[in-house]
Amino acid sequence: MTEGAPASIATHGAIRVIALLALLAAAMVAAGCSTAQIEQLKHSRTGIASGERVVILARQHHNTHETELDFVDCVGNSLSRGANGLEIASHTDFVNGLYPWFEPATAPLTPNELPSLLARPGVAERLAETGVRYVVWLDGMTERVDGGGSLSCAVGPGGGGCFGLAWWETDARYEAAIWDLKQVDQAGMISADVTGRSVVPAVILPLPFIARPQANACRGLAQQLQEFLVVEDQLSR
Repeated sequence: MTEGAPASIATHGAIRVIALLALLAAAMVAAGCSTAQIEQLKHSRTGIASGERVVILARQHHNTHETELDFVDCVGNSLSRGANGLEIASHTDFVNGLYPWFEPATAPLTPNELPSLLARPGVAERLAETGVRYVVWLDGMTERVDGGGSLSCAVGPGGGGCFGLAWWETDARYEAAIWDLKQVDQAGMISADVTGRSVVPAVILPLPFIARPQANACRGLAQQLQEFLVVEDQLSR
């Protein structure tokens, strides 16, 4: 019994190491499974002059969902950075300055409503004061779409630990509609759909591999928006 104990302990330790390595390998492979799809449709030529600004607004749906304000801030901050950084107007100041015409209940839903909005007394003048050339409406959300696996943890006289593997898949899907207030029309649309898989393997300690599809969607959407507004390229057919 005494002579066999060290061998038994060594075997048990080797099995735990192999299990840990197998879980880590599976987690790294699974966590690397992410997809990103960004599409652009351009209806009219764009460009932005010195002093012209962009405002990012969240499209709000009654009784359904509201695009996350932190995502709106992320896109706005990303658009303002870099060599082609744009001047971004505060969405709060813009909505308050044009109250009540961009409140959820009264905001125009399509660019076809812009002419009648601009014809209202004082609206065109207040818009001109903001310096905003483009209104970017963001619509979408990030949600968990799938998941599985299990983790179990226990505490005993010799200590505690966890074992198992859990995973979940998150989808960040957003769409940006770009309205050109100078041309009084919709300049185009950009969509971003990013799916990421998060994995948490555990052998004694949990080791989370967390995917961040919302952050990736923000970066991808902001990059495309920046190119869309600054570069005068060919129109989509």
